[in-house]
Amino acid sequence: MSCDTNDEIRASLHDHLAAWGLRHVESDAAYFAWQRDVFTLQELANLHRHIDAKRQAADGPAAEIAFYDLTAQPRSIPALYSQRYEYYCEVGARVARHLAGAPTMLDVGCGIGILTTFYAKRCPESTVVGIDRSPASIELARRRAKELELNNVRFECCDVEQRDLAGRFDLIIATHTLLQAEQDPGVPSRDWRTFERSADAQAQQRFEQRTGVGIRLDRLLTGLTSHGRMVVFEKTRQPARRIPFQRALADRGLRLLAAPEPVRYRSIEEVTDDGPLYLLGLGVPEEGWPWDEAPEADGMPPLDLESLHAVPAQGEQPLYDNHECSAQQVWMSLSGKQVTSQITCEEPDGRQLHVEWGRAGEWNYLYCANTFDQRQFVLIEPARAAVLENYYREITCDQLRRGNEPAP
Repeated sequence: MSCDTNDEIRASLHDHLAAWGLRHVESDAAYFAWQRDVFTLQELANLHRHIDAKRQAADGPAAEIAFYDLTAQPRSIPALYSQRYEYYCEVGARVARHLAGAPTMLDVGCGIGILTTFYAKRCPESTVVGIDRSPASIELARRRAKELELNNVRFECCDVEQRDLAGRFDLIIATHTLLQAEQDPGVPSRDWRTFERSADAQAQQRFEQRTGVGIRLDRLLTGLTSHGRMVVFEKTRQPARRIPFQRALADRGLRLLAAPEPVRYRSIEEVTDDGPLYLLGLGVPEEGWPWDEAPEADGMPPLDLESLHAVPAQGEQPLYDNHECSAQQVWMSLSGKQVTSQITCEEPDGRQLHVEWGRAGEWNYLYCANTFDQRQFVLIEPARAAVLENYYREITCDQLRRGNEPAP
């Protein structure tokens, strides 16, 4: 592939998505109005039932396969898959920059082949294979590849949890397919005060078994050439998921070939909380790019207490509200902190929640932290202190109702 500019790649990708009938929708209202124009109320109800079953994963892979089989209908594609328009743009463009020099490529969990066919168009001299465990998705992908006159791509119905790959590949692409257990919170930190995880081999093994990431990685590595590369992108923004995921990669000899790329995009109006994109290789020296287990920088400005005097009160809106990992640093840096009340609860599975309410100088604050990396720091002026007190009471009463006793 030639050294195309990022703008050229993105322009080509927009054209490709248009060929699939996808379009960028700016608002939830416009998007769901489009769905109502395409589907009957009964069809929408059936779709939402399948979404709920997939999310709950009560039937394992069967619910997921049924969902993607249902959505792999040509009439449905534009109105359903346009919700992921920015995902295709952001992830597809980044993956496309890493295709050069790979005679053979595998796209794992390719779905209906939207990005797989784009990669094949970008690299006409390469052989591209897309695999997915949804038969209807694979059938649609084959038809679309034929309509697009792509002779260098083929699609196979394959579940990597059930069998090894047929063949070996110079590049394996796995985006949103290795860690599909979206409800799994990951591995907790040592306690609520830190983002660090201990090197607990049993906890790591349980995580890999629960989420299926261990067996999927093992199967894929049987099909990677000795100097092959992998491009991986999963839902691992929070350290509780990102750290054990990175450890699963590192434990199998995969090393970073470049710094992980933060990727943020919208799913219509909602900003999606996904993890970084990794470029990985086997046989890379240990002194290569290091794995980083620190929380990702969130860009929140530091708290300047003096400046708060100029902030006007707006209803019940706080003067300062930080839900990012940096909230911990703000809380730790408070001077003149006086704790009014606090509670640390421990649930039966060992996860902890700490809630603290108090004063910092002339301001009132609330701080919440748990062992799955969620942090919240709220600051408000004394005249509205009751807002924080009520919030504190609601949280602590809820914890006590659930039987989570204060930790010793």
